[in-house]
Amino acid sequence: MSFSSHVKEELSRQVSPARHCQIAETAAILSLCGKVHITEDNSYTIRIHTENVAVARKYFTLLKKAFNIRADVAIRRNAFLKKNRTYTVAVRKNEDAVRVLQAARLLCEDGDVYENMSVVKNLIIQNSCCRRAFIRGAFLAAGSISDPEKFYHFEIVCASMEKAEQLKEIIATFSVEAKIVVRKKYYVVYIKEGSQIVEILSVMEAPVALMELENIRILKEMRNSVNRQVNCETANINKTVSAAVKQLEDIEYIRDTVGLDYLPESLAEIAQARLERPDATLKELGEALSPPVGKSGVNHRLRKVSAIAENLRGQREQQ
Repeated sequence: MSFSSHVKEELSRQVSPARHCQIAETAAILSLCGKVHITEDNSYTIRIHTENVAVARKYFTLLKKAFNIRADVAIRRNAFLKKNRTYTVAVRKNEDAVRVLQAARLLCEDGDVYENMSVVKNLIIQNSCCRRAFIRGAFLAAGSISDPEKFYHFEIVCASMEKAEQLKEIIATFSVEAKIVVRKKYYVVYIKEGSQIVEILSVMEAPVALMELENIRILKEMRNSVNRQVNCETANINKTVSAAVKQLEDIEYIRDTVGLDYLPESLAEIAQARLERPDATLKELGEALSPPVGKSGVNHRLRKVSAIAENLRGQREQQ
């Protein structure tokens, strides 16, 4: 089971005891994956279609608890993808469908369905608990979350900009900043920052998934910290080794061309120490001298040796 399916499974079992929250969650599911069919005699039927059994189960439960409606459930297997199933949950009785649509604020006073099945004026989500339920329903209906082991990405797909903006505003009431991007003909409300995704899981009341994500984030941060430290140490080692190799090349050039006696006594001493200890650090080289010399002093002397070597190379090139 994917992480996204795991989250939806947990949310499908999270049913608020308050009817107003149940209605808010029902409204979100209907708004994002519901369809209304009106017959010639003005009878209403509402349906949702989903490939996730957890979503179908949750919607069925909400209808039963909030409206005491027993919906019809149909399962259809995809002929081409045998493992995929589509679940349809339908309310076929006109009176029941009208009750649900009116409670969800999806039906005008004149009996018309609001354009794009959009929840108007946020009347059903004035309370914080109802906004949580609405976001939960929206995610169940049209949301997904990536495997946090790979990268952080949370999104809910909306059919119109109006719905996307509404959802973004609702999410913002919990101090979570979502963004909107257009993908083909859809409008995607998304969150990419790990800490913000943790917060939205908390808003939707998915504590198990939240803890799992937090544990993964901590491990990833620890690995990244260790990797940064290792990379830094590796870079320092490479830098030190490269410097030592260059120093040896310069010292050997001086030795083979004019001899180390050509150098002042202090420089000849450090040059000899480097030849004898090619892998030693600057600190170790300084401690090997008599009297000992500090790290900066050793570095200063070796720089002078390298400058002399470069000067000798320049003189030879001119000859």
